[in-house]
Amino acid sequence: MLRIQEKLQILADAAKYDVSCSSSGVKKSNGGKGLGNSDGMGICHSYTEDGRCVSLLKVLLTNHCIFDCAYCVSRKSNDIPRAAFTVNEVVELTINFYRRNYIEGLFLSSGIFKNADYTMERLVRIAKLLRTEHNFHGYIHLKTIPGASPELLLEAGLYADRLSVNIELPSEKSLQHLAPEKNYKEIFEPMNFLSTKLISSKEERKIFKKAPKFAAAGQSTQLIVGASPESDRQILKLAGGLYSEQRLKRVYYSGYIPVMSDTRLPSLTSLPPLLRENRMYQADWLMRFYGFAVDEIAPENVPFLDTELDPKMAYALRNPAMFPVEINTADYELILRVPGIGVKSAKMIVAARKHAFLTLENLKKMGVATNRAQYFITCKGVLASQMPNAKPEQIRQLVMSNHNKHQKKHTGQLSLF
Repeated sequence: MLRIQEKLQILADAAKYDVSCSSSGVKKSNGGKGLGNSDGMGICHSYTEDGRCVSLLKVLLTNHCIFDCAYCVSRKSNDIPRAAFTVNEVVELTINFYRRNYIEGLFLSSGIFKNADYTMERLVRIAKLLRTEHNFHGYIHLKTIPGASPELLLEAGLYADRLSVNIELPSEKSLQHLAPEKNYKEIFEPMNFLSTKLISSKEERKIFKKAPKFAAAGQSTQLIVGASPESDRQILKLAGGLYSEQRLKRVYYSGYIPVMSDTRLPSLTSLPPLLRENRMYQADWLMRFYGFAVDEIAPENVPFLDTELDPKMAYALRNPAMFPVEINTADYELILRVPGIGVKSAKMIVAARKHAFLTLENLKKMGVATNRAQYFITCKGVLASQMPNAKPEQIRQLVMSNHNKHQKKHTGQLSLF
């Protein structure tokens, strides 16, 4: 019989392939009467604005599974050590790790035991025990099991801060090929249920302040990038729909890395998975915070994101007629389209120019990456760059040259923009 330390080693390692965990958007204080706090920050080795690293206990309840998904290390045909926690073992681990200041919350997923409801009931019971018997106020993220009953999903939302249903593969066709025991219907039904309940819960709380919260940090999902042939455009189209229709809090992208051999899976011979994953996050950021549409980021004739340039720079070079932008008069939305200018800088520009004309030096002090922005802006009608007639291909070469110099100084780092 496995000791709990051995179980923890097996099940924490198996959980590392799920990247869809963050506590952003939830704030819960115990008021001095309970255990733990959750204060609106990301956890599971994420970083707060002040640079502090926060983490959670990220484990599977079990890596036994009745499914045989080609891409999953826990698939039933894989010859690996198997383990399963009891409900009380997960509760005790969470409380003990919190008391030792190792964690600030729990991310709990699972392989599927007998069926969806059998597994989901145990996940819910863990969250319920933590909240009701141990008065635990830390963050709890539960992975909901596709096919679980609405009653269990409803109960899960009363105790967990965030719920997530992993889509995994970006199309029904790929899911049927690599995970034939799963289907989109059983994935999207709980998503739709949670989306509807989240909306109704917010409306109820506007009327009744003491109405119970339901998954205050919303729901999220994970998409595997590179295990199937879908283009970046197809994946972003799916993500855009999830944000607009299901109102998901986050879509997480996981670059496919082979963890086992299977003839249905591609061999990685070209694009590094982490680079493609990073580009997807950059594109996702543009959709959520910069007002870009998928067709602007990845048009039909360019379905894959540029591997050499971030999506915002690639967009600017594809649309030279939109630039240069006069920094002292342009609308906020247009300023956001300029490479090197972020949301914070754009707001500062709009506020500051009410009092004086802005120069390139002013922009540098605001944090604008002028080494990129200079090719796309004018200050009082004068192009910031010293190359007034530079063509997109020339700008591309200059930007890549500067980027390569930067990368040599910061080897191995991938930036958001």
